[in-house]
Amino acid sequence: MGKFKIPSIPPTTNKTIRFPNDVVKNVEEAIKGKECTFSAFVIAAVKAALEDMEENK
Repeated sequence: MGKFKIPSIPPTTNKTIRFPNDVVKNVEEAIKGKECTFSAFVIAAVKAALEDMEENK
């Protein structure tokens, strides 16, 4: 069995952004019943978009 390491939480910055109502509704439907927050979903989506942009350079 490997050694347990306490995970560290990366530093974060609070940003306020506005989403169209339909996007909020679609995200909330996508995460319903899953262990995922709205913020976690948005962060994952942004990271995926950034990776895709980097790959397409």
